[in-house]
Amino acid sequence: MALPVRQQVQYWGAAAAVVFLVLYTLGNVILPFVLGGAIAYVLDPIADRLQKLGLSRAAATVTITLVGLLFFALAVLLVVPTLVTQTAGLVETVPKLVASLQAFVTERFPSILDEGSTLRQSLNSLAELIRSRGGELVQGLVSSALSLVNGIVLLVLVPVITFYLLLDWDRMLQRLDALLPREHAPVIREVARDIDRTLASFIRGQGTVCLILGTFYALALMLVGLQFGALIGALAGLLTFIPYVGALVGGVMAIGLAFFQYWGEWWWIVTVAGIFFFGQFAEGNILTPKLVGQSVGLHPVWLIFALSAFGTLFGFVGMLVAVPVAASLGVITRFGLEQYRESSLYRGSTDHEAEP
Repeated sequence: MALPVRQQVQYWGAAAAVVFLVLYTLGNVILPFVLGGAIAYVLDPIADRLQKLGLSRAAATVTITLVGLLFFALAVLLVVPTLVTQTAGLVETVPKLVASLQAFVTERFPSILDEGSTLRQSLNSLAELIRSRGGELVQGLVSSALSLVNGIVLLVLVPVITFYLLLDWDRMLQRLDALLPREHAPVIREVARDIDRTLASFIRGQGTVCLILGTFYALALMLVGLQFGALIGALAGLLTFIPYVGALVGGVMAIGLAFFQYWGEWWWIVTVAGIFFFGQFAEGNILTPKLVGQSVGLHPVWLIFALSAFGTLFGFVGMLVAVPVAASLGVITRFGLEQYRESSLYRGSTDHEAEP
């Protein structure tokens, strides 16, 4: 005999509260496991395809791990030094940009930057603050990053955790399926399949979009000779994970720098702006429809809210799990609405009466 609905709600509500409390308490301790699980989830379809080609699960996992480590090593050797150098150069260049902006405004609008004007004092204060604190800012960011994601996590724990999760992924799913309450197992499987389709469509597709756009922005900005083009392009590609934010932030930064670097050569400024207009056009009309699809159902406002809320509650780990949790909650909410529309609470006491 099945438990009453109210009692089931109490049990599952208590279990969810315990899980939330444990995650909140552990915080960044579970970071390598979150990263390993996310990477294993993304790579599982590749392992399944390799198995269909005749490899064992162990051989497929080893092959994927070796290829992944090779790409990681190439990125560390070729890409990371350039990004670090350009980041440090950008911090050193900002005071010069502020001074150039001050000179430009003084020349064009001399009355705005009188000695006692608020704008002049603000620009002077900003330049002095960046000049005195720029090094401390970079050092603080690096120290925070190293304390959060240290070398052991990146080089040892995450690959090891990913390897074992990927190796046992199918077995873990089978064991979880065996633990489902038998009465509700078919419904839970159906909802889980919808969640998996949503996550696969969004994370894998949007991740590919980020990689393509980041590479395009970085190469295009470097080809036109824009300073810090690789850094801005990589940042714009990374932020593309949040709809419209990548193109907006990267475009503002790139066009702003282009004004200082190419002042008087307007065709170069227009070219930099055109790069981001083309990237946004390609994302909205070609990349996202082809790679992500229209069935994801994640509204940009809901995604931004999830990133903000989970980032506030759980920090960096919350930012990582925000998108999967938002997608899962979206699927569960749509399922709940479908059940509500089929219930007597929505239809009334008689199902045959149509709503006017």
